Amino acid sequence: MKIHEYQGKQLLRAAGVSVPRGLVVKSADDAATAFEELGGEVAIIKSQIHAGGRGKGRFREAPDQSGVVLLRSAEEARENASRMLGNTLVTVQTGEEGKTVKTLFLEEGLDIARELYLGIVIDRETCSPVLIASTEGGMAIEEVAAETPEKIFREAVDISTGLTDQQARAIAEKLDLAGTALENAVELFPTLCRFFVESDCSLTEINPLVVTGDGRLMCLDAKVSFDDNAMFRHEDFETLRDLDEEDPAEVRAAEAGLSYVNLDGNIGCLVNGAGLAMSTMDLIKLHGGEPANFLDVGGGADVDAVTEAFRIILEDDNVKAILVNIFGGIMKCDTIVEALLGAYENVGITIPLIVRLEGTNVELAREMLESSGREIVTATDLTDAAQKVVATLEA
Repeated sequence: MKIHEYQGKQLLRAAGVSVPRGLVVKSADDAATAFEELGGEVAIIKSQIHAGGRGKGRFREAPDQSGVVLLRSAEEARENASRMLGNTLVTVQTGEEGKTVKTLFLEEGLDIARELYLGIVIDRETCSPVLIASTEGGMAIEEVAAETPEKIFREAVDISTGLTDQQARAIAEKLDLAGTALENAVELFPTLCRFFVESDCSLTEINPLVVTGDGRLMCLDAKVSFDDNAMFRHEDFETLRDLDEEDPAEVRAAEAGLSYVNLDGNIGCLVNGAGLAMSTMDLIKLHGGEPANFLDVGGGADVDAVTEAFRIILEDDNVKAILVNIFGGIMKCDTIVEALLGAYENVGITIPLIVRLEGTNVELAREMLESSGREIVTATDLTDAAQKVVATLEA
């Protein structure tokens, strides 16, 4: 679950982290008022979308304008807000379709002496959070890793004790921090790590973390994402969701208890089990096809849930064929076939459908398919299924 920058900063401020003063605005007049309320000579107006690269991004209807702008007056705030709101911002992370800007964040300007990078993610190898820092703030960390990896520093975080003062000081010294900034870092770094763990984050990224002219550390940006599987522990976070920023099909699938991720290919996938779904996608790619989605119906889905899965797949205009791959355990093969045949009746399947079944009640399921009279292609194993679904698109 992703949230906006301004929401992330609200949470960080509540956790004791230093962030600039800012105001959320949704109209041009609000932007002008916010500039005056902040009371400084300069301010920054930022587009609020769930994507990075906003400063380098460009509006589709105004390609010479970026999603982050420096302001020097209330009138500039009004003019820029009027241009940005309702416009489509295209960044490296949105793709060409971009995202519509519906909310802006007006923030006080700072006297910036240095820009640093700070992030916390889960390290799958050590099975723990890891604090990542770099002197190259304001840049994509992927670029830094590729071009100057020696400028990236890491510290593993023990979730039972948190980041120690000694670890925090070691990272701060590698970032060449001294005086007030060093002392701020020794307090800030463990606080951010504690926030990450206690909030069940999957990502907390501050880019840039700035050193101000008077030597203080301040979080100039905040990208925060949470682990969806832990949201039952944080019911208050539900109010932070912006469904306008999420894929409608993915939201709909989640409501039906399905795990669904929309992709760019043309072969729809309906599978039970996340690992099997990944293997199915890999085999499709191996044989020259492109999966249109990841879709795991789970082990206990009923006919209604599976039927909804077919509806979601079929509503993607890019899908030109469907591969159903079921290994029946808790999810019985005949349940899938019942839903599949129901989808023919209730949804309408007019594209090639390849089905591979194995496991509980597989013989009954195969009999149901054979007696259905439907033009369904069956496969003996996963490789056979992948080859057949790719072949239908090449024919």
